[in-house]
Amino acid sequence: MADTYDYDVLVIGAGPGGYVAAIRAAQLGLKTACAESRETLGGTCLNVGCIPSKAMLHASEYYDAAANGTMAKMGIKVTAELDLDTMHGQRRDAVKQLTGGIEYLFKKNKVEWLKGRAAFTGKDSVEVAGKTVRAKNIVIATGSSVTPLPGVEVDQKVVVDSTGALELAKVPQHLVVIGGGVIGLELGSVWRRLGAKVTVVEYLDQILPGFDGDVRKEAHKIFKKQGLEFKLSTKVTGVVVNGEAATLTVEPAAGGTAETIEADAVLLAIGRKPNTDGLNLEAAGLSVNARGQVEIDHDFATSVPGIWAIGDVAPGLMLAHKAEDEGIAVAENIAGLTGIVNHDIIPSVVYTMPEFAGVGLTEEAAKAKGEIKVGKFPMMANSRAKTNHEPDGFVKIIADAKTDRVVGVWAIASVAGTMIAQAAQAMEFGATSEDIAYTCHAHPTHSEAIKEAAMAVTGKPIHI
Repeated sequence: MADTYDYDVLVIGAGPGGYVAAIRAAQLGLKTACAESRETLGGTCLNVGCIPSKAMLHASEYYDAAANGTMAKMGIKVTAELDLDTMHGQRRDAVKQLTGGIEYLFKKNKVEWLKGRAAFTGKDSVEVAGKTVRAKNIVIATGSSVTPLPGVEVDQKVVVDSTGALELAKVPQHLVVIGGGVIGLELGSVWRRLGAKVTVVEYLDQILPGFDGDVRKEAHKIFKKQGLEFKLSTKVTGVVVNGEAATLTVEPAAGGTAETIEADAVLLAIGRKPNTDGLNLEAAGLSVNARGQVEIDHDFATSVPGIWAIGDVAPGLMLAHKAEDEGIAVAENIAGLTGIVNHDIIPSVVYTMPEFAGVGLTEEAAKAKGEIKVGKFPMMANSRAKTNHEPDGFVKIIADAKTDRVVGVWAIASVAGTMIAQAAQAMEFGATSEDIAYTCHAHPTHSEAIKEAAMAVTGKPIHI
């Protein structure tokens, strides 16, 4: 007797990877369901991550511009008054609209939402909210959660994670951020702009691990100029909460004399870990690697036929857009098409002001692979950045010395996250620095800095 399945595709998790996979699978004519235990769709990204944090970043930039003189320089005199409740309200409204939009797309594409937490009961079956369902293909897209730190207990009142940091009811007098990565710097920037003293404690000797060395150094200078304080090469060994205050114990990462820091808010942001707890992977014949990830092949298939994994739960960068691309690709592979993601060309962005963005190899990694040529162009020489009072930053293009093919692009600019898309697309097509240099860019735009950096690869920029 032929196998009978409830669904052709069951996706576990409705974050950026999961909901995209489910919609694409349904578009391809597959009977699809998506299991999600949150009350709203969209996962961490839409509910408590990417989207709400950008709403707060954007709003806090306006407040900072009004309160600290940038608007006055342009002839706009205002008296800034912070209404934090309203700022939180517009954040929540953005989240409500976008998560509701995903629910609409599920209905439009006939994706069934199974409300509840899913756990495997076999290689082709899962239990959701007390009901067992079978699927010919199961996609694990459960995302990630905050990495814990021994000696630091998150209570979401004084000691918060990224979720709690979005919900602080008042501006802290002193916020200590544990971790100098993307999340810590973004949320630290929000509260610094709104008036908090912010101290970032980072175990490594530089912030933004994984970014190009020049970008990391320049970011440190820019954030210090904006008022963030840093304790680098420092580890947190414990946090003690007493009422509405906390005492952190820190010491040099290499060992040494301990000291304490007093704060009224602490943000734990040392990274994220894959969500596999409670999935009962053993019942499906699966296990995780040393980093807690589900191993996959280039098609996103696991070692068990019919089970796939994408996004933060699988190896690779933990980024929403990487998960989305994998969601499309895995659905197409399940449908018998060819779904591919070029993991060498995944942009990374820090959405502070200015933004920090990069795609491809860092200069350090490129040098380790062979001879390179590098071109840089400062934003202070870019006419649009000049008129916008945005002098900080640069664009850096790294090309193979023999072929001139671009292998990495890094940018610091107010709109670096948007600018980097051009670089990623150029690299996807195998562009050389000459290709970019001889592509006409609109004037005046920030993106002209990319053209000039490409010209600088051969030592021929115009405006410096």
